[in-house]
Amino acid sequence: MKKHRAFMLLLTLFAVLFFFNNIDLGKMLSLPDEFYVSYDEIDRTNKEKGFGKLVSLSFDKKEISTGQTDCRSGEIVFKLFGFIPIKKINAKILPEEKVFVGGMPIGLSMRTDGAVVISNSIVVPENTSIIKNQVFEIGDIITEIDNVSIHSTDDIVSTIEGLDKENVVVKFLNKNQYKEREINLLKDSEGKYKMGLWVKDNISGVGTLTFVTGGEQGFQFGALGHPITNNGNENIIPVNDGQIYSCSLVNILKGEKNSPGELRCVFVPKDRVGNLKKNTNVGVFGTLDGVDKLIDQNRTAMLGGRLSVKPGPAKILSSVSGILEEYDIEIIKASYQTKSADKSLIFRVKDQRLIDLTGGIVQGMSGSPIIQDDKIVGAVTHVFLTDPTKGFGIYSDWMIEQLN
Repeated sequence: MKKHRAFMLLLTLFAVLFFFNNIDLGKMLSLPDEFYVSYDEIDRTNKEKGFGKLVSLSFDKKEISTGQTDCRSGEIVFKLFGFIPIKKINAKILPEEKVFVGGMPIGLSMRTDGAVVISNSIVVPENTSIIKNQVFEIGDIITEIDNVSIHSTDDIVSTIEGLDKENVVVKFLNKNQYKEREINLLKDSEGKYKMGLWVKDNISGVGTLTFVTGGEQGFQFGALGHPITNNGNENIIPVNDGQIYSCSLVNILKGEKNSPGELRCVFVPKDRVGNLKKNTNVGVFGTLDGVDKLIDQNRTAMLGGRLSVKPGPAKILSSVSGILEEYDIEIIKASYQTKSADKSLIFRVKDQRLIDLTGGIVQGMSGSPIIQDDKIVGAVTHVFLTDPTKGFGIYSDWMIEQLN
């Protein structure tokens, strides 16, 4: 009897090990509730046994787009042994049209929706002395004063000048969380109330274009791959309005260990090529007036979903040399994320030409498209401070969600 029980226990243990070694539960559980995919990605995942030898994927249609023969949304069903459903995830079919490939630096200028705090000090207007600010942090965004909406620095002035009291309640964004605090106002030499804060309502910088789509709604772009923030503050700055510009690369500060490099570019108002509409945790988005002034219309590619991405050879596109070129990289790790984040994958620059030119990944290259199997599967977002040849990227399907 004891030998029989030991045998059954051993057999059960073998069966469990066989079962779990042939099903990648961790990968399945770490997928988001909804993501983009193409039919060929599902087919390839099944051929490569991407979720284990015992698991296959099928796509169940939900709806048919008017005038189209293909399904635009539905469910991916994970099936054990090909017929037992074990997980369902909502899915959207990737656009079948090719998009224009980015890789060129762009100038970004935006007026913030709110006033951004740019100093941790307060100027006492009566005697111009400086005291420590105990409420706000650099990068906080003031959005309301006594329930009056603040969209610009001028709004702060006009709102406070109309008050006849020393205390106000200020609503502001701190680390992407709204807070409210009562603060004391200060009087200047003329007896007018002031906050004494240094604030601004405009931000400019440089990033890289990732892709441009065309269609009934005109040319839409995605860029940067991460949000515009202020001085390392976590706040994703709301956009009131903004513009993008073609820009000229004037210098490259090479990246070194613990010293991130930088693309130094210049742009002027006459170089405006479009409007910036959104600043999100996965990049900036907007519309282009046209494509003639900015992109290479001969460079097109399909968009790829996260199922396209796998460790191995890939390329990034960049015009840091003065022309748009492909550079070899190796994707080291591709994470399955349940929520949008700008560190979806880790890669290493393998192309010596890029290393000689920039040291690897530098500031301003954020948004450079990542190409694998002839698809745009992601965009560069960050560099490793300890090693400029290594960087992070974001899946392109997180960015696609932000298009109108």
